[in-house]
Amino acid sequence: MRITLSYATSKDGYLDDCSKCRLTLSTSADWEAVYRLRSEQDAILIGAETLRRDNPSLKLVPMRVVISRSGNLDPEARFFTVGEAQRVVFTERPNPALERVAEVILCEEGITARRVVTELERRGVNRLMVEGGAKTLQLFLDEGLADEVREAVNPTITVGEEGYAHFQFTPPNDAVIRHEELEGMQVTTTTLHPDTTEEDMRELKAAIDESRKCTPDMGSYCVGAVVLTADGSRFTGYTHETSPTHHAEQEALKKAIEAGAVLRGATIYASMEPCSTRKSEPKSCTQLILEHGLKRVVFACYEPSKFVRCDGACTLRAAGVDVRVYPDLAEEVLNINGHLF
Repeated sequence: MRITLSYATSKDGYLDDCSKCRLTLSTSADWEAVYRLRSEQDAILIGAETLRRDNPSLKLVPMRVVISRSGNLDPEARFFTVGEAQRVVFTERPNPALERVAEVILCEEGITARRVVTELERRGVNRLMVEGGAKTLQLFLDEGLADEVREAVNPTITVGEEGYAHFQFTPPNDAVIRHEELEGMQVTTTTLHPDTTEEDMRELKAAIDESRKCTPDMGSYCVGAVVLTADGSRFTGYTHETSPTHHAEQEALKKAIEAGAVLRGATIYASMEPCSTRKSEPKSCTQLILEHGLKRVVFACYEPSKFVRCDGACTLRAAGVDVRVYPDLAEEVLNINGHLF
């Protein structure tokens, strides 16, 4: 998933966040740019305070998402009633009134950005725009799940008073930064992670081709994997290639280890989400990936809950691994595993 954070601030760094009186920051040209950016997204995510204060409809996107720890949201809000978009609510407390207007995802252990991203990817979201408020933006930054940050500053407005949330983003030294001016707004777009879609898709398709070499088995998925090390060495594997208990990731990692390759900082591409629970082996593929210090994990299809409940993506993200998922390829992976469904 590609994640963009977007917000507007006053000259002294205040958001129109949770105040009683709405603070108008963006000019018409900036709003036009935001609308264009929204139209490119699969989903827009906002926080509960933004929903309560602005009552937005967000009509330009196929999916609207809101996070609310309390679940205290008005089911008659425009967010839920205007247009035909899919609505998703992440909450820590159930609210039966919301279930008739949205899909409610209960996060009893607490709302995290990695859980939100994982659940949205399971629903086919490739591009997500997060529009705040301050706590919501910070949630994604703290967990390292923002790819781009778009900050629009109105240099003619100074707030400096209570009632508005102060928000400050400091780009890392290796970020790519672009500046532009839109009708007086000073817009800065910071790229935190480069777009690797082209390379990821190429290697994922190679992993899917590896999975076609599997002999279908009613007790396992047909999965293929490719390991690409930091120095460009490449190793492939598929389920049960050399052992009746080995998964594809194990096979590819085994070849790399036997060749003396350095796995720290490597990327593994798998047709399906790495397993997080194993019965036939002492360590799951997720554990092996973390043990060997791989930097990135890219896969096409979340593991269906047929044998166990897999939590590989969330576990890897919690450990700081860059996880990328391409749901557009999921149907092909499921078709290869048609013998199980």
